[in-house]
Order: sequence, then C-alpha cells, then structure tokens
Amino acid sequence: MKDVYFAHDPEDRLYDPRVRAALGDFAVDDELGPLEAAAALRTAARGLDWLRSHGTDSRGLSPGALDVLIRLGGSEDGISIKDLAASAGVSSRNVTGLVDTLERGELAVRVPAPADRRSVLARITPAGRTWLEEFRRPSQAAMAAVFRGFTPSEVALLRHLCLRVVENQHQLTRYLEERK
Repeated sequence: MKDVYFAHDPEDRLYDPRVRAALGDFAVDDELGPLEAAAALRTAARGLDWLRSHGTDSRGLSPGALDVLIRLGGSEDGISIKDLAASAGVSSRNVTGLVDTLERGELAVRVPAPADRRSVLARITPAGRTWLEEFRRPSQAAMAAVFRGFTPSEVALLRHLCLRVVENQHQLTRYLEERK
C-alpha cells in the first residue's frame, strides 16, 4: 500500500489534499463534500480489501472464497448456492466457482438438500471450521489495529453511515433500471 498524507480542515477533520485538488474543477457548484466522501470510502475499502487479500492469500483463499466460507461457518445444515449468492450480492455462477475452490481445499462439501433431493447445499467441513478458527485471531487483531482510537459509538456510526450509502445505491440502481 502506498503512503497516505492527510491534512486537517478548519473543523479538524481529515481530508486528502490530492483528492480535493483533483476534484476542484469537477465539482458542481463547488460541492466537494459528497465527492470527497466517496473518494475516502473507496480509499478505505481498497485498504481493507488489501489487508483481507494479504491475510487470505498466504492461506490459499481469495477474499470471495473467504466470504463464502464465513457464511457457511454460520450454518450447521448448509446453504444453497442461490442463498449464498443472494447474501453475498453476487451471481450463483460466481458462488459455484467459489464453492468449487473450497471443495478442492476440502474446506466445504456439497450435500443433497434434505427437503428437496434435486437441490444441493454447500456445507463447511471440519477442516473448514479449523481454517476459520485459525484465521479469526489474526483478522480480529488486524481490525482492532485498523479501528484503533475509535470509540464503540464511532464504529457503530461508521457502520451505519456505510450501510446508508449502500441503501442509497440500491435505491438509485432500482430507479435507473426502471428508467430503461
């Protein structure tokens, strides 16, 4: 990851002078706030993705496969590919490939669905549970370092604000798709 250098605005809030300078001519009515916030969110997300990739690559899993494994770890009975895809916000085809990867690593298996023999569930294996347990502590330590100095209230507010961005994105996406 490259070095970052931030400045403080008059209210002592951090901002990126390079982003502010680059966006200056792009902003409509000199409204930089939402543009700078989006840039900061992208920067933070890239940093978290880098940490996650760094942590999983040495263990042989992509971040996407890790997401699926974590979801499977929360279920004793298994989860359908369709439900995994819906919870991850990706296509069933994408999840099928991720489950294939987990199966090759003996971290997950496909099993028949008890209620519908035509359906298949993905289920975490004991080796998958062990993998998750070994990954959990270093992940918790990394997130504690990333959010060092944040109060529990600030962490909750950050989560809330990020999810509000996601809600607004979904509403905008629906609106744009209805206009097609």
